Amino acid sequence: MQPAKLGVAEAMPLGTFGAVAESLMHIVRWIVGAALFLALLFLSLQNSDLVTLKFYQWWSWQAPLIFVVLIAFAVGVAAGLAAGVMRTTRLKRELNRMRRAERASATPATPRDKANRPIDNA
Repeated sequence: MQPAKLGVAEAMPLGTFGAVAESLMHIVRWIVGAALFLALLFLSLQNSDLVTLKFYQWWSWQAPLIFVVLIAFAVGVAAGLAAGVMRTTRLKRELNRMRRAERASATPATPRDKANRPIDNA
């Protein structure tokens, strides 16, 4: 019989593989963050022209284009986070309600309950 060939994942203990994967993900996060930062930096340098935002005839505002784009992006991120927080809160409340109902229905009779029960002598 030939010995089985082990791949990298099988040869390493699980803890070691997890640490390597976590380290690689950390590096990838930094690379992606740096690339995103550089892209936004170049975008801001190329789009520094003034734009005018008008709300009908009542109100107008002038600002650099990149400022307007970043504000729109920030508002979108905030709206997404708010929606996520509301959903998470609703799910946590539902989970707690279900856990309370399960505890209430699965509560066994304790020996003290049996001792306090009246005895029928009939």
